[in-house]
Amino acid sequence: MGARGLIVAIDGPSGAGKGTVAGAIARRYGFRHVDTGAMYRAVAWLAGHLGVDLPDEQAVAAMAQRARIDVDTRVCIDDHDVTDAIRTPEVDRAAAIVARHPAVRAVLVNRQRRLGAGGGIVMEGRDIGSVVFPDADVKIFLDASPEERARRRATDPAHTAGRVTSGPDAVAKALEERDRIDRTRASSPLTVAPGATPIDTTGRPVEDVVRQVTEIIDAKLAVPGRN
Repeated sequence: MGARGLIVAIDGPSGAGKGTVAGAIARRYGFRHVDTGAMYRAVAWLAGHLGVDLPDEQAVAAMAQRARIDVDTRVCIDDHDVTDAIRTPEVDRAAAIVARHPAVRAVLVNRQRRLGAGGGIVMEGRDIGSVVFPDADVKIFLDASPEERARRRATDPAHTAGRVTSGPDAVAKALEERDRIDRTRASSPLTVAPGATPIDTTGRPVEDVVRQVTEIIDAKLAVPGRN
């Protein structure tokens, strides 16, 4: 199997650099880049749009099952372009509720597995290496200090463009709460998957982190019998 068959899983909490690194790696190898967090955000947005009660697990799961979701270039759900609309603190809180529901996760994990079945993909999220693709060829877990992650999130154009931003203390508190929810939920908690390479991105240039991940991927490709 050559590079086109690789599945690269990149996990980690908010603000660790998953999106930036995953996008760079996908471009480097000509892979598809899938942000699974955007799928949960899109479902949360649609629930709000349709008036579906977020704590109602079965109702949200049924809605997710019916929904058409596209996260390739823009994020669209049922023909609504929600690329910008899902990057708000309100949707972040709603997505955390949605992501706790095992029935919703089952729907989206099934879709994610279909998306990545043919390989040639970089998939980012919180449970890619542990649940979605536990046999992924390359598993990376990115993390950074809470202060660094809060600073990045507070200055991230994807989350702040055209909106009044919260102060760093409020952002840090929101990230701390999201971390608590993600790490303690019963279904697919955020964790370092077995066989994953942990990388601390605190204070490191993006290019440095991308270079390290590239070296890991190239080493995998160099294993006899893969080409």
